[in-house]
This record gives sequence, C-alpha cells and structure tokens, in this order.
Amino acid sequence: MKLLKSKTDQELIRAYVNGDEMGLKVLIDRYKTKIYTSIFVRVKDEFLAEDIFQETFIKVINTIKTGRYNEEGKFLPWVIRIAHNMVIDHFRKEKRGPTVVNGDGYDIFEVLNFVDENAESKLMRDQVDVDLKKLIQLLPDDQKEVLIMRHFCDMSFKDIAEITEVSINTALGRMRYALSNLRKMIEDHNMTFQFN
Repeated sequence: MKLLKSKTDQELIRAYVNGDEMGLKVLIDRYKTKIYTSIFVRVKDEFLAEDIFQETFIKVINTIKTGRYNEEGKFLPWVIRIAHNMVIDHFRKEKRGPTVVNGDGYDIFEVLNFVDENAESKLMRDQVDVDLKKLIQLLPDDQKEVLIMRHFCDMSFKDIAEITEVSINTALGRMRYALSNLRKMIEDHNMTFQFN
C-alpha cells in the first residue's frame, strides 16, 4: 500500500487496469475530499452528495475498465467534470436547479480533515470556521463556487474554468470579486482573517 501511495495517478490507473484493485482505492483516497466537496457545494445535501459521489466513481470505473480513459488528461479534473455532469443530470431529472442556501445550509469545514491541535487553538479555529462559513454563504453562487474550488479543493484556475464552463478570465474575476466581497463583509463585521 505504501508503495502505491507514492505512484502517480497514471501509474495507479495502470495498476488498476492490470488487476490491482488497490490502485483505484489509493486514487479515491487521494482525492475523495476534493471530489466530494465539489459535489456538496452544488447540491448542499450530505446524502445526495454521497449518492452522486458513488455514481461518479461507478462511471469512472466503467470508463477505465472499458479502456476509454484518456491518459493525456489529469485524473482529478476529469473526475470533477464527471461529478459536475452528474449534478447537472440530477437537477435536470428533478426539473429544478440547485437552491441557494445561506446560513446553516452546509458546512464545508466538516468535510475537510485538520491536524490534531490543542483545545484552545481548536476552539479558536472552530469559531473562525463558523464565522467564515457564514460569510462565504452570503456570496453569490458563482463567486462561492470558485472560492471553494480554489481554496478548499486547491484547484487551478484552468481546471475551475473548464469545470464551470467559463473562461479563465471569468474564473479569475469571480475569485477577485469573492475575495473583495469577503474583505468588505469582514470589515463590516469587525472580524480578523488573513487572505493570501
């Protein structure tokens, strides 16, 4: 297992194609938080996000097993594109779009793993998380989506642009507006955060 964890995405896919089921498990473990988060931010429902996550990987497995996976592309953006399309398909079937949820609609921080820390710093981080979460929820959906993909999923603007089907400049603009709006809200609420 340790040997597999050091392999590239392409090497893991080849291992899986050659019969090593652990290759896929390592890939899923490597990216599950980012992929789940990309789904959850759109559907805002924990159980629905889990269902779509599973459907996404069924499609990924079928595509890889039938030899239709293109090794030239990056694995993570490819899977997130599949997940994005699954979300769109879900809402088309439901004949409605995703609803805008603010306040306690979802907690992106519950999906992310943090290192162990002492009680005082955990309390401080938890309060910052709660405050920041509330502010992020107040952003327009297009800005919120880019901000979460960039800062919480660590995606490039090129990948964000492809997934959201906009130009890189539009993705950059949405990020700029999101950060500007967050800074203004933080100032209005006399809060202290650091943005890179």
